[in-house]
Amino acid sequence: MKLRQSATAGLLLIACASLPAAVPAASAPEVERVVIVANAADRDSLVLAEYYAAARGIPAGNIVALALPTAETVKWPEFISTVFNPLFAELLKRGWIEGFPSQLSDEYGRRKAMILGHRISYLVLMRGVPLRIEENAAWHPASPPAGLNSNLVCNQAAVDAELALLAVSGTPILAYVPNPLYKQRQQGGPLAAAVVRVARLDGPTPAAVRAMIDSALVGERQGLAGRAYVDLGGPHPAGNTWLESVARQLDEAGFESEVDRTSATFGPLTRFDAPVLYFGWYAWNADGPFTVPGFRFPPGAVAVHIHSFSAQSLRTDAAHWCGPLVARGVAATVGNVFEPYLEATHHLDLFSEALLRGETLGSAGYYSLPALSWQGTLLGDPLYRPFLRPKETQWAERAKLPSELQPYVALRQARLALHAGRKEEALSVARVAFRELPSVAVGVSVAQIAREVEGREAAIRALEFLALLPRYELRDLGAIRAAAVLFVECGAPAKALALYDKALAQPPALGEVELLEEAIRVASQAGLPARASVWQARLAVVKPPPDAKGGAK
Repeated sequence: MKLRQSATAGLLLIACASLPAAVPAASAPEVERVVIVANAADRDSLVLAEYYAAARGIPAGNIVALALPTAETVKWPEFISTVFNPLFAELLKRGWIEGFPSQLSDEYGRRKAMILGHRISYLVLMRGVPLRIEENAAWHPASPPAGLNSNLVCNQAAVDAELALLAVSGTPILAYVPNPLYKQRQQGGPLAAAVVRVARLDGPTPAAVRAMIDSALVGERQGLAGRAYVDLGGPHPAGNTWLESVARQLDEAGFESEVDRTSATFGPLTRFDAPVLYFGWYAWNADGPFTVPGFRFPPGAVAVHIHSFSAQSLRTDAAHWCGPLVARGVAATVGNVFEPYLEATHHLDLFSEALLRGETLGSAGYYSLPALSWQGTLLGDPLYRPFLRPKETQWAERAKLPSELQPYVALRQARLALHAGRKEEALSVARVAFRELPSVAVGVSVAQIAREVEGREAAIRALEFLALLPRYELRDLGAIRAAAVLFVECGAPAKALALYDKALAQPPALGEVELLEEAIRVASQAGLPARASVWQARLAVVKPPPDAKGGAK
């Protein structure tokens, strides 16, 4: 089912119960108030909980291990009896939630209590804790509440989104509950009493989850180094508006960015080097550059793909989006376990805004999410601050970074200089970066800056090194394609065709059709029909049937 917008008129008729009357003191540092939930029936879940606690300095006593179902999807009665109620009772017992329990239960079986507040900064669910609660039609009311959109007459939900309401009694099961932290920069005080902020460390394998934990710590320590990619052209204007805002924000922050506004997702041979930031939509499964053999995100990467079922399962490295992103090394992402409707998902413009101003992942997640008791999940260490390290410090200490990432810090510095009108400084910084640590991708970036500063001829000269390379590696083909586009824009189509010749001399494992189509187009525009016809004949052999092409939004 495709992601759809939905009116929420009448939703407040079933909104949250009253806020707690008081909030216990939360003076302890945020890290000391993180509660980790592990599945005692899953050995890997316990090991991961201990690993995360040790990595972040969270007290070992903050781990809550309960015997939970091992399946990702559970039924409502099972969720309440084996997850919600036992966890609520344990948090009350340990004083994480303050209140007076009752022996009574509500109509769904949830234990009642007079709740005074809680002192949890984040509730972190480890791999092994169930992910989704399936629809229970038997719990639908005889007639839906007046004014409630028919699309919202359902109770399927993310486990995380239900546990966010542990400290509020009597919340509705049907539809969703407005998030009182949405768009609230200050997430403490009375508003925080209504929400237990929940994050999840989960993925296809225990090793992938450990890597996600480590990636956040490295990213926080060294700062984000890489490029930004924003993929627009999805099915609804609101989502494209969010992503246009994200693209502006990342550009203003100095990140060299690739923005695609076509209706297709990024192809496998899109320039996609060092993708430390990725925001896009709209494909069912991870595709394009994410399928290139050996693809990995840089440390600390934040990557989000909007899709209705992006987190339908986290135990896969191929289907949907969240599992594959975690498998490929992302530090943080968000997703949906069932159909959420666009406006009730994380608003990515707000998500990136909060991260860029230095907020934690957890704070940014709840700042940008309008709905609780719904379909959203936040994947990653909630304490992670991607922009904790000032860019000035990262620039001054760039020599401490891995050699493959150092040039990207320089390119960001160059972009910031361009924004400030210091064009000569920008070009000088970029050229020094390429001279010290040359690569195809960085060389193409230098040429793009040279064009902005000195014009077309400077860009063409900057790309002369490409002719000296004996062959192109698969990892470089995206940058080679960007260079070909730059040659054409600078009035040198013959040089672009030479790049295609070399790239196609040994057919790439992925993206041969894209390269051939581009080569044909350039040759035709350059008035070389014979050359175009040779490539056209080759394309007729390798191009798949029209209905086999993936990536449509």
